Amino acid sequence: MAEKQDIFTLLGGKVHIFRGRYNPTSDAVWLAAYAPKNIKTALDVGIGTGGVSLCLLYHNPAVSLTGIDKSSNMLKEAGLNAELNGKQIDLINADITTWKTDKTFDLVITNPPYFKGTPAKHDAHHNADLRLWVKKCIARVKPRGYFCIIVDAGALGEVISEVSTHCGDINIFPLFGAKSTAERVLIKARLASHGGSVLYSGLPMNYEPVLRNGLTIEEALSRLNKL
Repeated sequence: MAEKQDIFTLLGGKVHIFRGRYNPTSDAVWLAAYAPKNIKTALDVGIGTGGVSLCLLYHNPAVSLTGIDKSSNMLKEAGLNAELNGKQIDLINADITTWKTDKTFDLVITNPPYFKGTPAKHDAHHNADLRLWVKKCIARVKPRGYFCIIVDAGALGEVISEVSTHCGDINIFPLFGAKSTAERVLIKARLASHGGSVLYSGLPMNYEPVLRNGLTIEEALSRLNKL
């Protein structure tokens, strides 16, 4: 059997990733595509090997980006992937649930450890308290800044219950696979806002204009006349 190539790509070849202990999936592409544009600073919580951050930098090339992860091994690979793409990411080796800092950001974005059970060999953060994770993420958002997250649809209630305590303008965007029910859910919200919630009809998870052509979700919906 032929060995896998050392490098694979996201966004139709616009982002390059070294194969390593954790290989980003389409979740990373979707999450970055849902983030607001024209932000100055962003924090990627649980950055892993950098998939979300590098896709976010494709959509927002001028953003000053910081990534945090409890795994030094993940951070090492994230640094290598940033270098591979000619990007700069400030990396912090810490656990978001215990990180002591006063820093805040225009955007905090996260693909959290919603998996339960035996931790994976790639050293990802599993079995986390999602409500605590979300609370600590939102604590790092500037007033009127944004929080953006992707989760398994089964964890939606747990996340929304915490997000709604701190944020308004909550936008919920489901992603569908082969089933008629959503497999993933994107959530975007604004700290200290009192705006209402919006539930979108969503898109299929294999929607190529986002996954391969590099459109943001807002751009994709505009082309579909759904905005």
